Amino acid sequence: MPVVREFTLPDLGEGLTGAEVVRWMVEVGDVIAVDQPVVEVETAKAVVEVPCPYGGVVTARYGEPGEEVAVGAPLVTVAVAPGEGEQPLVAGTLAGGVERPLVGYGVAEPDRGGRRRRVGVPAGSAAVAAAVAAPVAPAVPAAPVAPAAPVVVPVISPLVRRAAREQGIDLLSVTGSGPDGLILRADVERAVAARAVPPAAPAPAAAVEGVVPLRGLRRAVAEKLTRSHREIPAATCWVDADATELMALRRQLNSTPGPKVSVLALLARICTVALARFPELNSSVTEDGSGILRHSAVHLGFAAQGERGLVVPVVRDAQLLSTEQLGAELGRLTEAARVGSLTPAELTGGTFTLNNYGVFGVDGSTPILNHPEAAMLGVGRIVGKPWVHQGELAVREVTQLSFTFDHRVCDGGTAGGFLRFVADCVEQPGMLLRQL
Repeated sequence: MPVVREFTLPDLGEGLTGAEVVRWMVEVGDVIAVDQPVVEVETAKAVVEVPCPYGGVVTARYGEPGEEVAVGAPLVTVAVAPGEGEQPLVAGTLAGGVERPLVGYGVAEPDRGGRRRRVGVPAGSAAVAAAVAAPVAPAVPAAPVAPAAPVVVPVISPLVRRAAREQGIDLLSVTGSGPDGLILRADVERAVAARAVPPAAPAPAAAVEGVVPLRGLRRAVAEKLTRSHREIPAATCWVDADATELMALRRQLNSTPGPKVSVLALLARICTVALARFPELNSSVTEDGSGILRHSAVHLGFAAQGERGLVVPVVRDAQLLSTEQLGAELGRLTEAARVGSLTPAELTGGTFTLNNYGVFGVDGSTPILNHPEAAMLGVGRIVGKPWVHQGELAVREVTQLSFTFDHRVCDGGTAGGFLRFVADCVEQPGMLLRQL
C-alpha cells in the first residue's frame, strides 16, 4: 500500500522566509520522478524551479499562483510505493557525517558497475502504477476514532482557509470554481464582495484603472529601499569630469585584437582602485548600529535592467580581476539579468554599488543606497559639452559623477576625497598605473 509523503517548501537561502507561487508544473494525479521540478516560485531574489525529493503520484498541491507559501509549509503530497520513494532531506548531516543537500535531494548509492544511482520511483515503473491503483494510506496509521459524519469542505490551500476565517466567511456556503468544486481564494473574495453593502451615496472619486499588487521582486525592492531611506543618514556630492581621455583609452584598447572593453568595465576598475585607497567606504553598519563592518573583498554590485525590472547583480572579488575579466563578468551578469536567469547568490552580498544611469540618457541622480552598503557611485551620460581645456574653450566629452554615502561610516572629507580621486582617474586614466 502506498505511503503519502508531504514535501514542504525548503529554505532557498539568504534568510528568505517564503516564496510566491508563479506556476505549477504538475497536476494532481500526475506521476513524477525523484527530483522532478514541480513548481516555479518567485522569491525576493529570483524565480526558481523547486524539485520534489519523492517519486510517485501527486495527491495534492498547496498554493495558487500569486499566493505566498512560507518556508516549511506544505507544497505537495506524493503517494510513494513502500520502499521505493525517497525520504525528504533538509540542511544538516546524515548518520555517519554525510552532509545533506538542501535541495537536489536523493540518497545516492553505488550499483555494481561502480556508478551512483538515485533511489526513487522512475516514471512509468510498476511501483508507480501500483501507487496509482492502490488506495492511499497515511505514513503513520491514525488512532481509531468513533464513527462520525464529517462535512468535507473542498479546499486545499491553508491561505484560503485563513482568508475565509479573517473575513468571517463560512466555507460551507461558498461554491468553488476550481477543479471538482475546489474553493479558491477568488471564490472567498467574491463571497466577501457579495456580503458588502455599498454606500447609499458614494462620493465622486477619480477614475482608477486598478491596483497593482507589490509582489516578489518589486515588493522586496520596495521594502529594501524603504528600510534604507529610514535607517541610513545618506548624503550626496557630485562633480563634472572630462572623460575625453578615458574614451580615447577605450578606443585604443578596442583597436587591438581581443575582447572589447566597455565603459562600465573601466569604471569598475576605477572603483576597485579607489576603494583600495579609501577602504572605509567598502563597509556597512551592523544591524544594531553599534559598529562598522570593514570588508576586505570588493563585491561590486551594478545596476542592470532585467525583464522583471531593475536588479543589482554582484561581481565577486572584483579587486582580483583584470579589466578584461571585469568586462567579461559584467557582460555575463548583464545578459543573465536581461533574460531573468540570475540566481539568488548572484543578487546578494554586494559591498559597493556602481550605478551607470547614463544609459538612460540622464546626467545626474541622488540614488537611495543599496542597504546595507555604505556607498554608491553614480555615472551620468557622457556627452559633448563646452569645456575649458588647457586654458581654451573646447568641446569635450563630459560626464557628471555623483557619490552617495552613509554619513555614519565617514565624513564629507573622505567622501569628497574618494569622488575627486575617481574624477581624476576619469580625466587622466594613466593615474591608474600608479595604483596597479
